[in-house]
Amino acid sequence: MSELIIHITGARPNFPKAAPVIAALREHDVAQELVHTGQHYDDKMSAVFFRQLGLPEPDVNLGVGSGSHAAQTAATMVSLEQLFLDRDPALVVVYGDVNSTLAATLVAAKLQIRIAHVEAGLRSFDPTMPEEVNRVVTDRLADLLFATSPDAVAHLGNEGVDPNRIHLVGNPMIDTLLANLDRFDAGVARREFGMEGDYAVATLHRPANVDDPSDAAALVRAMHGMADHVAVVLPLHPRGRGSLEAAGLFTHPNISVVDPLGYVEFLGLVRGARLVVTDSGGVQEETTMLGVPCLTLRPNTERPVTITHGTNQLVVRDDLPGRVKAILSSPRAETWPTPPLWDGRAGERIADVIVRDVRRQP
Repeated sequence: MSELIIHITGARPNFPKAAPVIAALREHDVAQELVHTGQHYDDKMSAVFFRQLGLPEPDVNLGVGSGSHAAQTAATMVSLEQLFLDRDPALVVVYGDVNSTLAATLVAAKLQIRIAHVEAGLRSFDPTMPEEVNRVVTDRLADLLFATSPDAVAHLGNEGVDPNRIHLVGNPMIDTLLANLDRFDAGVARREFGMEGDYAVATLHRPANVDDPSDAAALVRAMHGMADHVAVVLPLHPRGRGSLEAAGLFTHPNISVVDPLGYVEFLGLVRGARLVVTDSGGVQEETTMLGVPCLTLRPNTERPVTITHGTNQLVVRDDLPGRVKAILSSPRAETWPTPPLWDGRAGERIADVIVRDVRRQP
């Protein structure tokens, strides 16, 4: 019987999650292949992560590119179906909540191939988020559900998932952060962007913030109010760049808009920041570990553990300048809570469960 494990990655958030799992599985001498669907495809959104995180070159790059949710998911499904038929894997491992994850899960389920979902059980309870749809469907179909936090385990239990399928393992993205911590040089980031005093970092790309012109305009007003108090470096995702530029984001002299950064460069910048403003899920987790105050511009989060055991706060646009001012007037925290099992060994725990599964061990 095949022991082949196929990892599906497609977008920037997947790569730091997959790296420690792939590395840990190497120690078990099992066959594995890495598939990159190409959902994110330019160098700064994709290839740079492979170089910086020590990921092997993908065995397969599907090159599906961008498109609507339906078009991107459909193209990925068509390509993956033939790949899975050719390879006959014992297990398909999917990561997070991107369209590639949903596509791979649907194809594997139809072909009766076992599925492992890394980062299972996260819930925003906001059905307007495409990622929430992807998460719920993937968890319903997956055979192994690897949860990063106790609240995720509780969500899966409330949905009737068999407890034997659920494994609380910690957060593999934090494995990658801790393994690279010495490389995150805030001094280099300050020199690169000319930051002498306090500065903030912002990352913004969610549809609810950038798609509609009125939302984009409200966001820009909030960002300008924030920039009245502190210099802002904004590595801007291609998504939403046009709408934010049209709304006048670039006109404030205290906002520096830059292209997306590599993993090491971005976290070096974050490590030296006085605060971060984001609508990204992963950044909430990274700031929690780095002890940097994080203001999440969303009405909800699928990562509440970053609020109860971290540095994260939810904030609405109108309140952003005031919250920023409050953080700037407070002393930097010297200690802060971190979630259980975010200890740099999640990849090992995931690999142990996967190997037992593919070898049908108890």
